[in-house]
Amino acid sequence: MNRPSILNRFDQLAVWKRGDQRAPHKPLLVLYALGRWQRGRKDVTFLEAEPDLTALLREFGPPRKSDHPEQPFWRLQNDGVWTVQAPADLPKKAGDDIPRVGALRSKDIRAAFSSDVQIALRDNPRLVTEIATRLLERHFPESIHQDILNSVGLTLGTTKTDKKRDPSFRQRVLTAYEYRCAVCGFDVRLGSVSIALDAAHIRWHQADGPD
Repeated sequence: MNRPSILNRFDQLAVWKRGDQRAPHKPLLVLYALGRWQRGRKDVTFLEAEPDLTALLREFGPPRKSDHPEQPFWRLQNDGVWTVQAPADLPKKAGDDIPRVGALRSKDIRAAFSSDVQIALRDNPRLVTEIATRLLERHFPESIHQDILNSVGLTLGTTKTDKKRDPSFRQRVLTAYEYRCAVCGFDVRLGSVSIALDAAHIRWHQADGPD
């Protein structure tokens, strides 16, 4: 499988949207799996991934009443980059087409990148950086890219970008406005991360916000 084809699959990940709200569950799972790949860990059980994904979704996903790490863990298969090893008779959630969480835990269900993606990552280690960079740019504001990378334990090589920004600019703007939106006073945080505040956009560029 050639590099453009692999990159296109990750570019086309199906992400749930409703109005301005996005749920970047699959991108977070891919970044998490890339971090593990870098450390030589090719697969992961749901039992092992569940607490890590839950923490990532709470920190970097949209505010929701509950988090469902089983959703990306199972549904990422539909995007052609992920494989789950599971028996066909796993009991399904009521009114849904994915297995119950208890079944995913008790059966020690494992998942990994699909075989052709693994071959591509093995043959071209730079793909890890390319995939991760594209996912971050498409789905998350630049201001939290490093926070996400730190959380998933992923290290990126140096990449050439056309857009250069003063790294201190965002901090100066946030300090000047006391970590509140200059327009509406919005100041919500998840953990220690300010949510939806960007020094260059009123609404995230990744959510079609204007400059």
